[in-house]
Amino acid sequence: MSAPSASPSLSPRLPRLGITALTATTPAGPGRGALLAALRDRRGALAPCDFLDVDLPTWIGRVTDLESVSLPDDLADYDCRNNRLAELGLQQDGFAEAVAAAVQRHGAGRIAVVLGTSTSGILHTELAFRERDPETGALPSPLHYATTHELSSAPRYVRQRLDLKGPVYAVSTACSSSGKVFASAQRLIATGMCDAVVVGGVDSLCLTTLYGFASLELTSTGPCRPGDAARNGISIGEAAGFALVEADRGEAPLCLFGVGESVDAHHMSSPHPEGRGAQLAMRRALDAASLAPASVDYVNLHGTASRVNDAAEDRALEAVFGRGQVCSSTKGWTGHTLGAAGITGLVTGALAIEHGFLPGTLNTEQVDPDFTADYLLGNRDRRPTRVMTNSFGFGGNNCSLLFGRPEENA
Repeated sequence: MSAPSASPSLSPRLPRLGITALTATTPAGPGRGALLAALRDRRGALAPCDFLDVDLPTWIGRVTDLESVSLPDDLADYDCRNNRLAELGLQQDGFAEAVAAAVQRHGAGRIAVVLGTSTSGILHTELAFRERDPETGALPSPLHYATTHELSSAPRYVRQRLDLKGPVYAVSTACSSSGKVFASAQRLIATGMCDAVVVGGVDSLCLTTLYGFASLELTSTGPCRPGDAARNGISIGEAAGFALVEADRGEAPLCLFGVGESVDAHHMSSPHPEGRGAQLAMRRALDAASLAPASVDYVNLHGTASRVNDAAEDRALEAVFGRGQVCSSTKGWTGHTLGAAGITGLVTGALAIEHGFLPGTLNTEQVDPDFTADYLLGNRDRRPTRVMTNSFGFGGNNCSLLFGRPEENA
């Protein structure tokens, strides 16, 4: 079966973005090097759940020693697990230094911060509720709700930590959050409001997420097995990832060719069975990049190991790319990092481009026989030139990012 051709124009033209700095801190360890080593060695970072006193038969992806991370004294009111994860992430891969150099080029007031998250620092409030006064029910004081729990906590922390003065806001569209921030960056730069944007996502483990997904019967009792015929649910993880994006001037090592967004609103927690929203997001990303489906070498799947979601994504891939599209899920390494899933997928794709290999899906033994994509199980030596990464959230809120080396879409 031949691959479908590019669809008619679906999206307004927005500026192509150069990615001038990039980092991710995942359960594999701090920084891109730790994730690369884990992918190369096929060493997963999932483990039986030992988070606080959570009593659930599931596995999680936890960033080690996060409890020992400290924030600068003048930002102490932001102290919570989520912002500690953000702080650890900002210290990796020379990211803060790259932003400081961008401040020299553009000025602090010309750099925005837009970050995705699903639960922000809700754990801080969850723990505070455990310490309520037994007689009055009063919460412990001080409880810094605005700087810890509120959805804009992490982007505000990052803005102050990097001494930036531009616009700041959070995107919270569940698992598509840190994919959609790239579309926000395009719009901010297109309007002339800024010259550069720090984008990404931070999402940390909390009781709401673990018990919430378990109550929906979506968590696996073992390490997740994306695309496996016997897959039985997801593994929750945590991560922080950041990218510095600017209008492309042909100098960045990596370019964002196109972003595709969609909302199908089929069901609160399930995608349309044929993946209609996912199809539209992928087609819009291709259209925005003026690229045909056949030009995409590798798709980093949303691939959570949910029975329904993985099946819908495979059907969407067939509809957009035809049978045999090369793809894999990397949730077996990190778990599903929710609001940080989009940036984690982009960093994984960037590592594949830079180091010339495609990561095969971890933990999966037999691909679902109904799937038609080329679902990689082992790592493959191949240098992709154009990569798509998918992030599909609750409520059918979807985002696809298409990126690669700038010369591949000149």
